[in-house]
Amino acid sequence: MIYTVTLNPSLDYVAFTDTFDFCKTNRTSNEYIVPGGKGLNVSILLSRLGTASAALGFSGGFTGDELERLLQKEGINCDFVRVEDNTRINVKLSSGGITEFNASGISLNCDKINTLKEKIKCLKSGDWLCLSGSIPKGADTNIYKDLSQAAPQGVKVVIDAIGEPLKAALCTEPFLIKPNRDELCDLFNTEIKTLKNIEAYAKKLKAMGAQNVLVSLGSDGALLLDKDGKTHLQKAPKGTALNTVASGDSMIAGFIHRYTETADFADSLKFACSAGSATAFSKWIAEKELVYQLFETL
Repeated sequence: MIYTVTLNPSLDYVAFTDTFDFCKTNRTSNEYIVPGGKGLNVSILLSRLGTASAALGFSGGFTGDELERLLQKEGINCDFVRVEDNTRINVKLSSGGITEFNASGISLNCDKINTLKEKIKCLKSGDWLCLSGSIPKGADTNIYKDLSQAAPQGVKVVIDAIGEPLKAALCTEPFLIKPNRDELCDLFNTEIKTLKNIEAYAKKLKAMGAQNVLVSLGSDGALLLDKDGKTHLQKAPKGTALNTVASGDSMIAGFIHRYTETADFADSLKFACSAGSATAFSKWIAEKELVYQLFETL
């Protein structure tokens, strides 16, 4: 089984308007509400690809109830720790570009975090644990390290985080991490432009503990440094980007989905790039058919 963890999920209210006038009443032309959070994005695409997953994390209030309803509608099993705070609502306004208003979200305490750890301790060898996204109030930078260490031996841990939370967790030797190019620059406080330099810093992350390092490069595709030290490069499919918000999460979902079937790094990277691009070419998370259509073009 694949388990995804989203510490600070949201309901995302996405509204579209042809014009936006500051400090005036604006009318939307269309709007929708969808689950938000990196781990949830992974679960949604996994479900659309036909791979079961369970969503872990925290939810609360009437907004948490709606979040779980929407996830169950996508065929995802929810096993959240309930909290007193309402699950946050993020507002995303599309008018030419996208303007985002992201709420700070829930506050955690040690009891709630320990409850999540107990759930993770029940995983079995062969399961996957995907830890993704920002850290809410009340959690320190070691939380991904602590959650990773809670997983039983034999669980494949995937971490998609930035900065200190990722650095702190590398000592747990996660199976896969997925920084993008900008996040790689931030991790090492430097400017990284060439593929040669990207590969060099991926090797540094591997030396720090990561078994496999997947660096997403947007329209340039991705680089994967695998556990055997082999570097794989994959170009991205061609198309028009409509939405890049969940493309990195879709890349992780694509990689996990394919690797569980083939255990082949190059093939899984190719599928991951297809999944990431499919979401980038869609208004929200991609459908299965488009992922496979793009996969056949590579």
